[in-house]
Amino acid sequence: MSLRTIEALIEAGFATDDHRAELETVAASYAVAVTPAMAALIGRAPESDPIARQFVPSAAELTVSDDERYDPIGDDAFAPVKGIVHRYPDRALLKPTHTCPVYCRFCFRREMVGPDGAGNLSGDELARALAYIRNTPSIWEVIVTGGDPFVLSPRRLGEIVAALDAIDHVRVIRFHTRVPVVDPDRIDPALIRALSARTSVYVALHANHPRELTAAARAACARLIDAGIAMVSQTVLLRGVRGGPGRLDRLAALLRCIPLADQAAKIPLINFCCCWACGDVGKASVLSIISSRPVSYASAGVRPSRAECGRVAL
Repeated sequence: MSLRTIEALIEAGFATDDHRAELETVAASYAVAVTPAMAALIGRAPESDPIARQFVPSAAELTVSDDERYDPIGDDAFAPVKGIVHRYPDRALLKPTHTCPVYCRFCFRREMVGPDGAGNLSGDELARALAYIRNTPSIWEVIVTGGDPFVLSPRRLGEIVAALDAIDHVRVIRFHTRVPVVDPDRIDPALIRALSARTSVYVALHANHPRELTAAARAACARLIDAGIAMVSQTVLLRGVRGGPGRLDRLAALLRCIPLADQAAKIPLINFCCCWACGDVGKASVLSIISSRPVSYASAGVRPSRAECGRVAL
């Protein structure tokens, strides 16, 4: 069972009773959840453990400076309808849920996620979001995020994929998720079937530390890739988690060595950008590790055909 309260974290030894009051204040503002898979990886000194630092709340989250804001990356300014962020002409975010299996302490959408956050789109809201995509032919890539879309049931995931797949100008559907790492058993045949489409489907995995890529996590990734779903990955540079370039090398090496049915994963490329979230623990640079295949049409300024966007097993 996931740890969702300060009391549960204290009982598990991941927080101390003398910090209970301030941690309860943090939890009142920002959601808390640590899955069993992640709890099992936290070491004996959680205050310095790189897994604990990602998920166990800290009083530092209450320290907010004048230059920080509720919507640090400006999603609201590019939201034509609820559930859509359309920042760039050729792609849009679709956010069907604001629930996650774990809640990262550095998340730049953490004011919006969790039980008291923006919640799931209703049926009518999702229909309006899909209608916006359908009526905007410049959009050829839809990034399904949130929240973590893989917390949705396979039935609802399948309905979203089918709706996007039916839009002729949508060439790529990309899911951003932590589920293969933090709840690998959820990557089951039903979820994988829900991702089936004639449109190219990608899964972007968020992992920050080599310890997260357990045998179960690597097996979950292998199930996706063996089903013909291309995977990319992203990681966040975090003080006390990254620990220097050697740890990044180890993470990248593990991602390249995921056992597949007939080949190994390709060597990734690295792309860098920065973003900020409120609170001292939220100041993090984002480093995206992107597979060397398929070709990035976005960087070339080319709009691909459906045939060119055929799935590629890494």
